[in-house]
This record gives sequence, C-alpha cells and structure tokens, in this order.
Amino acid sequence: MGAEVSTAETEEVHAHDDDHHHELPFWKKYVFSTDHKIIGYQYAITALIFLFVGFYLMMVMRWSIAHPDKELPGILAAFLNKSWLNDQGMVTGDLYNMFGAMHGTIMVFLGIVPLAFGAFGNFVTPLQIGAPDMAFPRLNMASYWFYFLGGVVMLASFMLPSGAAEAGWTMYSPLATTAQLDEPNLWWTGQTFWLFGMVFLISSSLLGAVNFITTIINLRCRGMTWMRMPFFVWAMLVTGFLLLLAFPPLEVAAIMQIMDRLAGASFFIPTGLNFSGAGSVDAGLLDVAGGGSPLLYQHLFWFLAHPEVYVLILPAIAIVGEILPNNIRRPVWGYKSMVYAVMVLGFLAFIVWAHHMYITGMGNVVSTFFQATTVIISIPSVILLTCLFISLWGGSIRFTVPMLWALAFLPMFGIGGLTGLPLAFNLIDLHLHDTYYVIAHFHYVVAPGTIFGLFAGIYYWFPKATGRMMNNTLGHLHFWPSLIAMNGIFMPMFVQGMAGFHRRWYDGGANYDEITSRIIFDEGSFFANLFKDGQAIEMIDLNVFMTFFVWVLCIAQFPFIFNFFYSIFKGRKADSDNPWRATTLEWSAPNKPPHGNFVTEPVAYRGPYEYSVKGHATDYTPQFERGDDGVILGEEDPPAAAQNDGH
Repeated sequence: MGAEVSTAETEEVHAHDDDHHHELPFWKKYVFSTDHKIIGYQYAITALIFLFVGFYLMMVMRWSIAHPDKELPGILAAFLNKSWLNDQGMVTGDLYNMFGAMHGTIMVFLGIVPLAFGAFGNFVTPLQIGAPDMAFPRLNMASYWFYFLGGVVMLASFMLPSGAAEAGWTMYSPLATTAQLDEPNLWWTGQTFWLFGMVFLISSSLLGAVNFITTIINLRCRGMTWMRMPFFVWAMLVTGFLLLLAFPPLEVAAIMQIMDRLAGASFFIPTGLNFSGAGSVDAGLLDVAGGGSPLLYQHLFWFLAHPEVYVLILPAIAIVGEILPNNIRRPVWGYKSMVYAVMVLGFLAFIVWAHHMYITGMGNVVSTFFQATTVIISIPSVILLTCLFISLWGGSIRFTVPMLWALAFLPMFGIGGLTGLPLAFNLIDLHLHDTYYVIAHFHYVVAPGTIFGLFAGIYYWFPKATGRMMNNTLGHLHFWPSLIAMNGIFMPMFVQGMAGFHRRWYDGGANYDEITSRIIFDEGSFFANLFKDGQAIEMIDLNVFMTFFVWVLCIAQFPFIFNFFYSIFKGRKADSDNPWRATTLEWSAPNKPPHGNFVTEPVAYRGPYEYSVKGHATDYTPQFERGDDGVILGEEDPPAAAQNDGH
C-alpha cells in the first residue's frame, strides 16, 4: 500500500512538472498573461500610445490658441470629425473644451499613471525584491484589462454623436451633470462614457495597489530587510497606499454623478438649478429633487487628485534615485532620509486637498489650515531633491542617456515645486487660479518632471527587458530637443499667467486688453531689440512662440519611437546581464528574465547602493554578491537576518 501511494505521488509530481513546463499558447502567454513582466510590457506599450494620443489633442489646442483665425492644418485635421470644426475649418470653442477635458484625462489616468506605476512597478518591483512574480498574478492580469477597458471606453466616446466629455478633466458638477443633457439618449453621451471609463480605471488602480502592497510586504527574498530595499521599492509601496486610500472617493463620486445623470438623483445638483436647454430639454429649472452639494463633488475629486499628483511624481523620483547612484558611482546620499521623507510625503498628501478650492470661498480658519499643510508638504519634497543633488557632489559622473534624463529631471521638478509654493496661499491663489501660471506650474511637475523621469527609466531598464541596448545617438537626438522644447512651451506660461491670461481661452486671448498685456523692456536692452515692438512684447505673441516649440517637441519624439522599436529587434546586444554595472537585485536575473525571474535563489547580502566601497576590487558591490568570508559588512549571514526580519 505504501509503495502504491508513493508511486501515485510521484506521478502527480511529474504531471505537475509537465504542466509547468508546457509551452503556453500565444494568447495566454502574451495577451492574457499572468507574468508580471509581460503585464509590465502591456502597460508600457498601451500607456505610450495613450500619451501620444493626449499629445495630439494638445497640439490641436495649441494651434487654436496661437492661430484662432486660421484653418487647422491638414496633418492635424486628418484625424478629426470634420463636423467638429466650423465652416472655415477652424477649431471651435466646443471642440477646444472637448479636447481640453480629454487631454487631461488621457495624459494623467491613461498615460502617466499606468506607465509609472503599472509598467515600471510591475516589471521592476518583483525583480528588485527577489520575488518570482506578484503576489496575485491573476489579479494583476485583471488590473491591466480593467485599465485597457477603461481606455477603450474613453476613446470610444469620441465616436459618439455628442462627442467626448467636454466639462473639463475635473468634471465639476453641476456643469458635468447637465452637460450634453439635450442628447436624446443620456447613456450614449461622452459625459456618461467618461464616468463609466473612470470606474474601470479606478478599479484597475485599486487591484494593482492591493497587489503591490502585498507583494512588497510578503515576497521579499532572503536578506531583503526593510532598509535593504531599493528606494524605488519604497516609492512603489507608498504609491500603492496612495492609490488604495485616495481613489475610492473619486470612484464613489463618479457613481454618484452617474446616478445624477441617469437615475434622477441629486447628490450634486442644488435646488433651483436653472438650465439653458436645447433640443428635447426645455430651458428653465431642472425637474429634480435638488438639495445636492456641488462642493461635495469637489471635495471627493480633490481628495483623490492631490494624492494623485504624488502618484505621478513618486515613481519618477524613484527612477532617478536608481539611476543617479549608478552613474555617479557612489551611494545615494541620505538613503534613510529619503525613505522617511517619502513616507511623510504620503501621509501629508491626504491633508492638503482643499488648497485647490480656495476660490470656493472657504473661511479663514479652514484656509489657514490648508495653507499650513501645503507649505509643510514641501519639506519632504525638498529633502528628496536635496539628497539627490548632494549625491552628485564628488561623484564620478557618467553622462549616459538615462543619466541625462535623470539630471534634467532635477531642475525641472524643482521649478515645478517652487512655483507651486505661492499657490499655497489663498490671497495669491485667488488671482492666479484660473491663469496659465497654474498650467505652467503643474506641467513642470508632470511634463519635464515626471515624463523625463519615465524616459530615463525606459532607457535604463530597456536592456533588462529586451537584452539589447537603445542607440545612444538617437537617445541624444531625443533628449536635447525635448529639453529645449519643454522649457520653450511652459516657461512663457508663467509670464502670461502673472499678466492675467485665462487658461481656458480657446482663442488664446484674442480680445485681451492690449494695454495690460505687454512687458516693457529698457530701451536698447537685449530683449528690447529682440522683440518686434522694440521695447514691448505683447502676451498674445507668446502663444505663437510656445506653439512653435510644441512642433519641436513633437518632432523630437520620432527618434525615440524609431529607437524603441528598432532596438527591440536590431539593437546592440547587452554585453552582460548587468550592462550598467549596477548593484540592485534585478541585475542578477538574466536579461529577458524567464518565468520565475531568477536562475538561482536570489539573496540580498547588503544594502542597495554600495558603490566605490573601499577594499573591493571593483567600484560596485552588488546586493547579490556574497563576501569572501561569508559575513557581509559585519552583519549576520543573510538567512539568519531574514529570519530576524520575519521572513
């Protein structure tokens, strides 16, 4: 009997092994995959496509701002429904509103967050902690497909008779609730599709957040104690908590707004709301119960949207925090300070949301609280930047392509952060709130800020993902024009904003008072001679200047697109599994890591950034390299250390 049981068990084991090694069909391996690396690729490709869609919408808007009296060029108009343009082929206010709402939505929720958290987080995090996969692989797959479905719903809204949503990416009620109310079928409108799309996207983020938190806490390899985790992993952990706690309020708000639109509820519709109807809806008071609070929606939205800013920026800071020590060949300065700062940043992110709502007329006591917390939250941000800047001091800097993007990130994010400080004070914010100053501030954080960090990460981890290197020359052709163009686009917006230029003029302020829209320069100065009027420049002229650099930025992305896809198949093969001579654990895995990631069991013997350690034969000491005497830097043997840490 015992022999029979043993034989049965052996057959079961062999059957399991056969199933494990059985080659999966293409659709299950690459489409409905549960492998964290494939899901990371899916997030990356999908998010990059959405980023270019959002960029196209911005190009149409910038043309309208710079040339409101000119026909939209054929290269831009080719992708549009011609009924959206006026009889002369020019952009209308309705089209501008639609593209403005969808540009913000696509760039933030379908582009940057999925690329930063979904793509980099999925690919890098398990490798850096020595995990074979995410804690919940099928949940991971579901997270991507919820995101994909949300993106499809958002894009499909452009095909509807009503067009896409047009009430701004914030979708303030009651404007958003009553928008497109004259359509015969409210289910079949862009506003409604936007709300359903957001429900899918937020559900995706919640599934991903649970997965990341569980993975980082429970699946660290032997020796990977908390303070041996790379800073990137810490940032992903904090970002996961931000998503988990901040996104549910907006999902609830979206569902409540759906009920207001489709079921006659009045969560956000006040009593006595007057509607200028059209078509099948008569003008006059809306026939609803009323009693709702439009300000409630703003609170729910911004309780998400300010933590969302740190969801955007923390992965980029984390990527830069990995690339800098590798390219200065010395440890990152103040590692523990950065870890504590990012945790404090995550906490404070939840108590500053209402500084977006000063214009609603909040009382002095409440506004004072949010002014104070907004100023305080700048402290951990400054700590992070300071640590990265000080790390450069005395380093042997290698100006690789990833390093160029990482270095450019630092001053760009610094400009975005510093220009946000005046907006912390309600007296100043009341004047600047609806001007281009806010656009410039926010975009310096997320465009030449976050996106530069994401480009750095693409160039840095590309050889680990593909086994090939991206072309350096094309990388430089991508970087330098992008750096110049980003500043050419957004820096003049600070000037326009302080001159009072409204950020929602589709004609770029064509009727703005010329007397108050000039900067006067000293006679004979460089700037006086530079501009056409000798001593003055009109604010509206800056629209053309900025739009020129939008085209430069567009052209600068073509070297990247070609480089990315060409290098996947034809790029120079990486000379090893660790081509950057890096120290973190992911570089111990083979390039194009197999299922399970590692050939041998990964063990973390030391901290993540041990570069230029005295007495070592090389200028880097990887986490996965065991010391000659078996004792690492005077610490315990890794298995014992892991046991002490609860593993």
